[in-house]
Amino acid sequence: MKDTSTVLLCDDHTLFREGIKAILRDEPTIEIVGEAANGRDAVARAHRLHPDVILMDIAMPDLGGLEATRHILRANPKAKVVILTMYEEEEVITRCLRAGAVGYILKDAPRSDLIHAIEVVRNGGQYLSPRALKKVVKEHVKGPRHSKVGKSSKSSATDYERLSDREREVLKLLADGLAPKEIAARLLLSVKTVDAHKTNMMRKLDLHDRAAVIKFAIQRNLIRLPVIKLEEPPSSR
Repeated sequence: MKDTSTVLLCDDHTLFREGIKAILRDEPTIEIVGEAANGRDAVARAHRLHPDVILMDIAMPDLGGLEATRHILRANPKAKVVILTMYEEEEVITRCLRAGAVGYILKDAPRSDLIHAIEVVRNGGQYLSPRALKKVVKEHVKGPRHSKVGKSSKSSATDYERLSDREREVLKLLADGLAPKEIAARLLLSVKTVDAHKTNMMRKLDLHDRAAVIKFAIQRNLIRLPVIKLEEPPSSR
C-alpha cells in the first residue's frame, strides 16, 4: 500500500477549505488532490480523481452532501466518504451512515482527530468523532424504552427523519435568517421550488411560522446562537 492518502475536499466555504489545507499541508501521509464547492462538482471530481478519502460537507449548493455521497457510492461502492460537518444530532449521523459514509467528524474537532479519521477509513475502518459516537449510543440506549410508547406520541426525531435532504437544507437556511429568494440563489433552485420545500418541511414538522422554525433548529443544534459579550459599564471614577 502506498504511504500517502489522497483526499478530495468538498465544502462550499472557501475559507474553510483553505483552513483544512493549511492544517494538512505539513502532514506527510496526506495529500489534498482536489476540491469541490458543490455536490455536483464533488461527484464529478470523485469519479475523475479516485481519491482514497472524500471529506464531504452536508449542506452544499446544487447537490447536498448526502445526495452527493449516494451518487459517488453508486458509481464506486468502494469509495470512502467521511462526513465533515457541524451537525451533531443523531438523526443526521444515522442518515449519513445509511447513505454509505464510513466516517463522521465534527468541524470543531482537533487536527489530530481529522488525521486519525483519514487514516482509519483509508485502511478499511470506520470512524465517528467522540461526540458523534456519544450521541448515537445515547439515542440507541434510549430507543428500547421509547419504543413502547404508542404512535400518538411520535417524537420530533421521527418527524425530522422524514425530511428530505433539500428540506433539511431549507430548514437550516431559514433558521439562519435567509429569505426564500436568498435560499434559492444559494441552492441554485427557483423560488417556487424553495417555497415548496419550505411548505413540505413545515407541514412534516408541524411548524407554523419562522419563529417556530428557528426554535426547532436551536433545540436540535442545527444553528448556533452567537455569543454576545456585554460591555462593562464605564467606571464611576
